[in-house]
Formats: sequence, structure tokens, C-alpha cells
Amino acid sequence: MDMQAPAAQSLCRLDELQDGVALGVETRIDGEDASLIVLREGEAVAAYHNVCPHAGRRLDWAPGKFLLKDGVLVCAAHGAAFAAASGLCTDGPCKGEHLVTVAVKVDGEDVVLA
Repeated sequence: MDMQAPAAQSLCRLDELQDGVALGVETRIDGEDASLIVLREGEAVAAYHNVCPHAGRRLDWAPGKFLLKDGVLVCAAHGAAFAAASGLCTDGPCKGEHLVTVAVKVDGEDVVLA
């Protein structure tokens, strides 16, 4: 009997991610619904839970729409500013805290949960 590992869960296609644009993705992680922010910088892809550490609110100003400019992701609720590359809050009410990272990888043309 040939037992194959289950296919990795695809979040989006790599070509859907543009540099400097955050993509909102709804998925399930460990059986729970999860809203994620997926970002690309060149060939590097990062993902975070769409939850601000300040008050537990989503960062998007509308579903899947984020304030991202010059590598800074801003929480639409209270203005916390996060470095997109690291998830570190650099300014605002939760300065010094981090967005929760979600492990992802590029598998062919897809961005998948790692």
C-alpha cells in the first residue's frame, strides 16, 4: 500500500501576489477558521494572522483590503504600524509587539501552508 502525504494546503497562486500589496486569504488552520495576510517581496513570501495585537481586531479596512505602503502595514482600526517583512509593530498602541506569523512556502506556482 502506497501512503502519500496529504497535499499542502494552497493559500493562493504566487502570481496573485504583487510586490507591495497585501492579499487577504481565508483558510482553516488546525480545524479553525483563520484570516491571513499574505505578502510578497521579490521571491520571499510571508504570512500573518489578520489580528492586531493591540485590540484583537482585523487589520484590513474592508475584507481583504489593507493599508500597505513602503513596506509598512497599518492597522485600519487604531493606526498601529507594522514592518511588513517582520511583523514588528514599529509605531502605535502596540509598539514592540509582533503580528503572529504563519509558516508558508512556495511550492511550484502556489503559496502553501508549510
